[in-house]
Amino acid sequence: MKTLQSVTLSLAFSSALLLISGAANAANEWGIEGEEKARFQAKVVDIACELTGNCPDNCGDGKRQLGLLRDDGTLLLVMKNFDTFAGGVNDLIGFCGKQVEVDGLLITTLHMPVFAVQFKRAPEGKWSRANQFSKDWSAANGQKAAQWFRNDPTVIETIKAKGVFGVPGLEPEAE
Repeated sequence: MKTLQSVTLSLAFSSALLLISGAANAANEWGIEGEEKARFQAKVVDIACELTGNCPDNCGDGKRQLGLLRDDGTLLLVMKNFDTFAGGVNDLIGFCGKQVEVDGLLITTLHMPVFAVQFKRAPEGKWSRANQFSKDWSAANGQKAAQWFRNDPTVIETIKAKGVFGVPGLEPEAE
């Protein structure tokens, strides 16, 4: 029994050391075709600015889609963070124009590679979960954000105006 406890303790200690050293990826796989765990440093950029030259201050103050520009020139669209149905802007806006280290899923399809950021940090800083959207939404709406999309005034109003599929008059089939 002591041997099993020693092995378990040794494995736990080794896992903790890997996480502290940054050698292991913390990302959770989602089962998406073409996904691969990835950890890298990149510059946080305003996608529209990079593509068109239309560059407002501070990456548009969170009103524009952000991306990650890698040192080799690859531009990755950040499509998601750790929150349900939310993008990564809230987590990355503070890094606008700066280097950030991200951990998440690089999803490569035939059309365009995208990145789902799950953890982020300033280079050599402390890792934090990419879930700022939920915190910001809760603060703005005075309620928990577990299923924010069911209670969000903008989502509710959009569904009323355009239906659940975004097409006026198109409704789910009755059961």
